[in-house]
Amino acid sequence: MNTSLYIAKRYLFSRKKMHAINIISGISMLGVFVGSAALIIILSGFNGLEDLILSLYSNFTPEIRIEPREGKTFDPNTAYFKTLHQDGRVFSYTEVLKEKVLAKYGDKQFIGTIEGVSDEFLRNKQLDSTIQNGSFTLTAGGRDYSVIGSMVQNSLGVNINDPFANGLELYSPRRKAVTSFNPLDEFVQKTIPVSGIFSVQQDFDDIIVAPLSFTRELLDQPVEVSAINLNFKKGTNLKQVEDEIIAKAGSKYIVKNRFVQNAALYKTLNIERWSVYMILTFVVIIAIFNIIGSLTMLVMDKQKDIAILSSLGAGKRLIQGIFFFEGMMISMIGLVAGVLAGTIFCVLQLQYGLIKMGSKITVMDAYPVALKLIDFVIVFLTVGIIAVIASGVSARLSVKRLDEIKNEL
Repeated sequence: MNTSLYIAKRYLFSRKKMHAINIISGISMLGVFVGSAALIIILSGFNGLEDLILSLYSNFTPEIRIEPREGKTFDPNTAYFKTLHQDGRVFSYTEVLKEKVLAKYGDKQFIGTIEGVSDEFLRNKQLDSTIQNGSFTLTAGGRDYSVIGSMVQNSLGVNINDPFANGLELYSPRRKAVTSFNPLDEFVQKTIPVSGIFSVQQDFDDIIVAPLSFTRELLDQPVEVSAINLNFKKGTNLKQVEDEIIAKAGSKYIVKNRFVQNAALYKTLNIERWSVYMILTFVVIIAIFNIIGSLTMLVMDKQKDIAILSSLGAGKRLIQGIFFFEGMMISMIGLVAGVLAGTIFCVLQLQYGLIKMGSKITVMDAYPVALKLIDFVIVFLTVGIIAVIASGVSARLSVKRLDEIKNEL
């Protein structure tokens, strides 16, 4: 066994009476333990929240979206888009037509966005998880239905359980000018019953989802669409598919993956995640640099031992190694114990939901967590690098007065 490591272990795990140095070392170890556990728990918590938010957004954000580079709409009836629809990798191919409309229910009005979708939109089985009331039904018994966001429902007071309700009245400006003394003649007006109310995020809760055929009539747009939403079967290389579509669709179209569609969301999540990481890292730095203080006191306490070792032929490198390993052991014990404790807590949170969100309207009762290997790597590297620096500083201090100590003794 390495002589420096052996002596460092003897100093750290000595069974002699407890000294102030041992207490300070224990406090330093506890600080590393708490900081490491907090890093694992917080990073895993952000992973869980990120996965939850992105899963909610994915209900209305496809894996790939094709939009026109110029204008609001385009003709989807091209040879390439028909071929893309038949691609075996495609799970759902949804034509989308969207526009701002005036919604009216009783004597209340609301300006929202109607989103007409083709039938394959309903292949997403997670849509039902967003429903607060009713069901995600767009056609039934040969009749069209709409599903509205919670913001629309709150503004209009829509009651989907009222059998005598007239439905949701929607108004959209006519594409062709009409000469009339009645201002309402300049609008296309259609009524559609509401089958359900969904809630995702503020970005989507002002949407009125309706069948594409109904929306075409309302917007007087018989052919063109606003976008084509694509979702693919599991195992599909999305980057490869995206590159293929960009190459084959041509310069008239913009191809967006989920990151581009929700760039602000991803940026916000990353900023919050790394801000908290930096704050906790400073806590760990403070805890680990307490080790310098405890090792400095240990050097003062072990001056006689240092002088004896030096007289027996021990070089500065061996003496530095003793206090370097001492600092590293304090740090690594706290790190491993903290990571283990943080992991156990996250597993218990996953299994039993120990910490609740405290809100009945959220889609999950307990705070979500997700353990990822990269977080363990980040924590070990962060604490390890700081520990090496702190232990190195302490080791250099151990031999700074070596010659004076030998002369004094």
